Amino acid sequence: MAKAPSKTPAKTTAKKAPSNPKAKAVTLSIDTVCEEALLKLKELNLDMPLQRDIEWCLGSYKADKNPAGLYEMAEKSLKVFKAAKENKTKGITTKLIGDIEKALQSR
Repeated sequence: MAKAPSKTPAKTTAKKAPSNPKAKAVTLSIDTVCEEALLKLKELNLDMPLQRDIEWCLGSYKADKNPAGLYEMAEKSLKVFKAAKENKTKGITTKLIGDIEKALQSR
């Protein structure tokens, strides 16, 4: 006995809107930005007290998830990096400064 063909509708594929990589908003977490800032401060041997403060705030953030101290440290590191960039210190990029500014705007 032959099987009758099934009467299911043909599957249609939904067309996706083309993705625009430039349109995606990049959100930077404050802890990631502070870790990058800390690495750069250590690499360039800048502002040892700020390095210790950032390390302490990162540890505190991991314990209680309160980013208030990280935002304060990001503001301080931004000032240090801008001053160092004006002095033509190698290794401080516009991207690093921009990342810190974006993270600070996300408060």
